[in-house]
Amino acid sequence: MAEPGPGPSGGGDKDPPGAGGREDAAPAPKKRRLAAGERYVPPPRKLSAGVSFGAEHFAETSYYFEGGLRKVRPYYFDFRTYCKGRWVGRSLLHVFSTEFRAQPLAYYRAAARAGRLRLNEEPVRDLDVVLKNNDFLRNTVHRHEPPVTAQPIQILVENDEVVVVDKPSSLPVHPCGRFRHNTVIFILGKEHDLKELHTIHRLDRMTSGVLMFAKTVEVSKRIDEQVRERQLEKEYVCRVVGEFPEHEVVCEEPILVVSYKVGVCRVDPKGKFCKTIFQRLSYNGKSSVVKCLPRTGRTHQIRVHLQYLGHPIVNDPIYNMEAWGPDRGKGGKIDKTDEELLKALVEEHRSKQSLDILGISEEDLNSSAENKDCGNSGDCTKSVQADPVSENSFPAEDAEDPERNDTAACPPNSDSNLETLEKNKELGSWENRDGQTGEKSSEEKDPLCVECKITRRDPSPKELVMYLHALRYKGAEFEYCSKMPEWAMEDWEE
Repeated sequence: MAEPGPGPSGGGDKDPPGAGGREDAAPAPKKRRLAAGERYVPPPRKLSAGVSFGAEHFAETSYYFEGGLRKVRPYYFDFRTYCKGRWVGRSLLHVFSTEFRAQPLAYYRAAARAGRLRLNEEPVRDLDVVLKNNDFLRNTVHRHEPPVTAQPIQILVENDEVVVVDKPSSLPVHPCGRFRHNTVIFILGKEHDLKELHTIHRLDRMTSGVLMFAKTVEVSKRIDEQVRERQLEKEYVCRVVGEFPEHEVVCEEPILVVSYKVGVCRVDPKGKFCKTIFQRLSYNGKSSVVKCLPRTGRTHQIRVHLQYLGHPIVNDPIYNMEAWGPDRGKGGKIDKTDEELLKALVEEHRSKQSLDILGISEEDLNSSAENKDCGNSGDCTKSVQADPVSENSFPAEDAEDPERNDTAACPPNSDSNLETLEKNKELGSWENRDGQTGEKSSEEKDPLCVECKITRRDPSPKELVMYLHALRYKGAEFEYCSKMPEWAMEDWEE
């Protein structure tokens, strides 16, 4: 049982300032006497609040560019969490073996010996230690991020209230899952000195286009009110398979989340109400350019509705795959259980060595399926306004409200007592100290890191582009547009 912390008064009777200008200090709270062999757990610390990433976060590592890709040098990073309720009374070893199976137990034993596992800021010597309420755990890992396109972020508008950018495909909006530095938030902070931004809306990782941030809490609240009142209009453009009908098409099929981990949805009567309006803009004999007006903001709404209509986005890495069957999900016909569908999707990408396109790795797939509140979709993101740098799990997991805008599925953060993440931990000669953007460093191997021993095929820049683009974002007092992407031009050919 944790000791109670001092209250606002410090725990003792308060006296007004006495004679001679001296103010008596409040006495320290009395400590509960521990039973023989009982382990002391310090009281929980106050959480850091705010929305900004600081210079120490941006300095964790650096970028380099190779083959049309933006890459992040591997870096050491602390994942932190307080003990979850379901862990209390279980050994640390049991928690690792049942909930965090991305790594073998031998790795955690080696990490403990290397001082990378800490419990209440003390090195873990015995993985059989039984966890207690308010235990604070820190896991220092050698972190690798998937590459993204090297295409720069174009700033469309910057004033005292907002920053509006044209987001390239393949970039998450802010830290999520395996992504941290390869995100819009971090690139804007590191390369454009744009910090303390408040996310107003979000886009799927693979969706490009207009993305808007507020510079102040007041502006964020004002625009968020317009979002709640459905006063904002979003317009997308995409290129789909086949000849889309010339007349306006309205799809109101409900959408259900199939998997938080992989980030897959489908039309299902048990899903949530959705509405999307489609209008064909052009047809080149093989594919059609379609304008999309989502009237609700469900996960993958545009992509799922287009699949249902039999016109999936040409290069959609989820909803235009053979795994959905010969009709590729048209009319909701799948003929597979959800489990069979997910397995088929993963196997199809695995055979193409393209799991990174989904934003997942083999290690993610090996992690515990029953750990329900630790989704790891590559599109997962969490509200930056609430807490931009907290993690909802000991290993790398993040979450986002999946109901807001056209984002991928991820469960909301189920644990409110998460410590703000700090900068990476110094680990002597193991740490890459090359802080400059440029060529790949040769000092990036870590003796415990499984990822360091794996050679992965890089995706091509073409694979990191999906033909779905947020063209326009309009509110009561603003309207922001980007240029039409090349693939949406009437005379464009594959």
